[in-house]
Amino acid sequence: MSDSVVTVRPRRIRVVCWASAITLVVVFSLVATSLTGATGDGYGSFQRGDQFAMVGLGVFGALGFLLFTRPRVVADARGVRVRNVIGSYELPWEVIRGVRFDRGAPWASLELHDDDLLPMVALQAADKESAVEAVRALRRLHQAHLAALAAGHPTSR
Repeated sequence: MSDSVVTVRPRRIRVVCWASAITLVVVFSLVATSLTGATGDGYGSFQRGDQFAMVGLGVFGALGFLLFTRPRVVADARGVRVRNVIGSYELPWEVIRGVRFDRGAPWASLELHDDDLLPMVALQAADKESAVEAVRALRRLHQAHLAALAAGHPTSR
């Protein structure tokens, strides 16, 4: 059994999310600097706290965008660890039937022996060839595990 480790993170979505997060903070900061004077009808006025609150909203929005940079898949001879936007899973190869990347699907998934499909958001169709290569690498690890089982050498945990 090989000692290779496959680590995959989405590429294109990370660039888009970081650019969007930075843009959001900049826009909210610019809006915050324009919050001065009367609120419109003359009964109130914008204070320094309002400006800080607007920047804070931009930061929270940016953090929301950055959640989409969280997905990752790490696989080795023992199994696969999948971290999606929300939720994480650690699965041994024994429970995995195959690695799927269906035509038209936004991301790859793990097909489990109980007929469940576990999405792997880190392997996105938008990443094109790098996602296909990652799926092939996962399939090679899975095949190596199956070959080891057939040879009577189950992997140890």
